[in-house]
Amino acid sequence: MNIQKSSGVTRTEQLLSELCDRTFLKLWTYPNPYKDDGHELCDLLVVFENHVIIFFDRESRRLQECGEDISLGWQRWKKEVVDKQIKTANGAERYLRSGRPIFLDAKKEKKFPLQVEADNVRVHKIVVAHGAEEACKNFSDMNINGSLAVMYGEHDESPLPDLPFCVPLDKKQKIHLFDSFNLPLLLSELDTVYDFTAYLSSKEEAIQKYDLLNYCGEEDLLAHYLLNLDDLQNHYIGTKKSDINVISIGEGEWKDFSKTDNYKHSKALNQISYRVWDSLLQYTCQNALSGVLLGNADVYNGESALREMAKEPRFYRRELSIRIHNAIHSFPDDLGPLARKVTLCNSYFADKAYVFLQLKVDDIHDYEGEYREKRRAMLELACGAAKNKFPSLKKVVGIAIDAPKFAKGNSEDFILMNCEEWTNEMRDHYEDGNKLMGFFKTGQLQKNRVFEFPNIPKTNKRSKIGRNELCTCGSGIKYKKCHGKS
Repeated sequence: MNIQKSSGVTRTEQLLSELCDRTFLKLWTYPNPYKDDGHELCDLLVVFENHVIIFFDRESRRLQECGEDISLGWQRWKKEVVDKQIKTANGAERYLRSGRPIFLDAKKEKKFPLQVEADNVRVHKIVVAHGAEEACKNFSDMNINGSLAVMYGEHDESPLPDLPFCVPLDKKQKIHLFDSFNLPLLLSELDTVYDFTAYLSSKEEAIQKYDLLNYCGEEDLLAHYLLNLDDLQNHYIGTKKSDINVISIGEGEWKDFSKTDNYKHSKALNQISYRVWDSLLQYTCQNALSGVLLGNADVYNGESALREMAKEPRFYRRELSIRIHNAIHSFPDDLGPLARKVTLCNSYFADKAYVFLQLKVDDIHDYEGEYREKRRAMLELACGAAKNKFPSLKKVVGIAIDAPKFAKGNSEDFILMNCEEWTNEMRDHYEDGNKLMGFFKTGQLQKNRVFEFPNIPKTNKRSKIGRNELCTCGSGIKYKKCHGKS
């Protein structure tokens, strides 16, 4: 199946499409989908399992032409760029939850390739507002980045103040508002499905929990989120104190956080994950969209190795990429005409693991027919042996390549082995096959403690943030105790 996607209509939509293709991967990102009445559903739709992200992108230059009456110009700009888009976003959510069909074109000839389970969907609505950045900076010297301030509260009982460049939002609607500055920042810092949806979910929980949540820019809320970690090392927004019902995040939190040595060190370490893990994912996703991906996996709506790989958060993609990189470089140089190396890597998810198989075979006569078939059989056997060795695993993802040390080109084979139900017959089958191969005879599944923000080298003592035990008291958060509504 060859799928032709839109790349966005306007300049800002095209930018949004490029950012989302990189963050959520091409297979799950679709600009300009259509409803069954031939009208656009939204500017971009992301569907990954039960998470659906709806983007509405709008740009207006009205603020540059409003002269001295900034208050009137602001009201007109907000009505056009924010208020109307919120109304449309709420309508799009209702459409998605109704179960009605989605199409890739206005003529309704190309069906949307992904299924949206209306009964189990978690919808995140995002409005991207362009055109206010310069006016924001000119209005106040305190506005560092030209981003919009946001205030979530209850409009019904106590209307929120409507000040220039501060957008009051009804907490019941849970709309996310990004702008020209923080859209690329958010999609670059939270550039996996896991990281981005975890942030949106945490923010939606905070909106629901607190009477008032306000911040000077989405980037500042992101800094607060990254600095807050619970006992299970999960990020969150707000505080664990039960008597707090108003959260306010100050200006400049992102600026301060992005200058820390730990942040810079982590960003540098993450680069390997883009070269290894993301590169492999993007290449395979493009093959699926182009209709040249072979195999029997339903990469769009079924379980697949590709989807399991895409679930990994950024800091764990870094760890997996390091393990693969080291396995490739440690492949023995002198092993004769036939050699293999199998590496077992744990996932961020405790019940999943990866088997990475490198194979070196000299004088291959039938690469696609005979060789790859045998390589896939060997990979399946290694995955089954991993399950036998570590019974707690529920999923094993296999990745097989030709040993890069010796291969002039390469190909990839993937296997997803669902092994939550593991019968005696299955165990015996893979045990018998493994007697010849000897996979995982000794050793344990290596479970490294992986940190999102590792310590910088000991020679550098300037950092104020340590490992994953990040300080919350210095994040600029302000707590208020209120008996009534704020």
